[in-house]
Amino acid sequence: MVKTNWTVIYNFIFLGFSHYPKVEVIISVLCLLMYLITLLGNIILISITILDSHLHKPMYFFLSNLAFLDIWYTSSALTPMLTNFVSGKNTISFSGCATQMYFSLAMGSTECVLLSTMAYDRYVAICNPLRYPIIMNKRVCVQIAAGSWMTGCLTALVETVSVLQLSLCGNSTINHFTCEILAVLNLVCVDTSRVQLIMLVISVLLLPLPMLLICISYAFILSNILRISSVDGGSKAFSTCAAHLTVVVLFYGTALSMYLKPPAVDSQEIDKFMALVYVGLTPMLNPIIYSLRNKEVKAAVKKLLIRNSLCAFLTPSS
Repeated sequence: MVKTNWTVIYNFIFLGFSHYPKVEVIISVLCLLMYLITLLGNIILISITILDSHLHKPMYFFLSNLAFLDIWYTSSALTPMLTNFVSGKNTISFSGCATQMYFSLAMGSTECVLLSTMAYDRYVAICNPLRYPIIMNKRVCVQIAAGSWMTGCLTALVETVSVLQLSLCGNSTINHFTCEILAVLNLVCVDTSRVQLIMLVISVLLLPLPMLLICISYAFILSNILRISSVDGGSKAFSTCAAHLTVVVLFYGTALSMYLKPPAVDSQEIDKFMALVYVGLTPMLNPIIYSLRNKEVKAAVKKLLIRNSLCAFLTPSS
């Protein structure tokens, strides 16, 4: 194979799901629906948490961050895929591929950290409610959120730069629907052990470690819930945590199966479907799960709809 650097290859070609033409059409339609629901759900969630003063709490501050993150995360992966499907080109430029790889890694890494901080927030709220306003004050919440974003962006930068320094084999066909880092590494014809080591260290720090912290938090939360004498109080706390835990299992489960699988296991087709779960399905479910299972959010939506209806009714038509 002839070695080339990244700048020599002007465009990359996505194989996507072209091996399954009929399935590709169905997947594209489903991805479009997931993307539209993700945009609508997360924008509504962000708007509600801003407009309703009762939702100006740490939990909804982190939830707004998650919603904003999910919009960018899904857009970075699904928008180019849907555009290519409509145009029929299935190509992406070098700069576009590098940008897409960075944003996907940055948003995914940030979500790993953010989900663990949300679990800590629930732990403090349920296990130490009297000191909750003091521990999770506005300054601390901003610092935690900023730390999550910085961690995700910096680790993504390290991984992206490490890959871009490697030489390619002259092959410009990516067996994926996005510039996913593992799929791009398959185009490299030099030793990738250093990059794989970097990715392994980062993956361990961002996947099993946060998940362990989440499990510990929920162990304390569950123990505390079982001691709650009020049935309504225990049910409300358990409902809130169950929603968060559902998202965690979906997101971390698929990511763990992708990035910490044995090197000998090469399952490109399975990886594509796994990627659809954490870049499409999970961001779509986030606002649905939190909205449908949260009484405060549902109350805020009803109040907002009633207020808008009254304003429209009382406003004289020209």
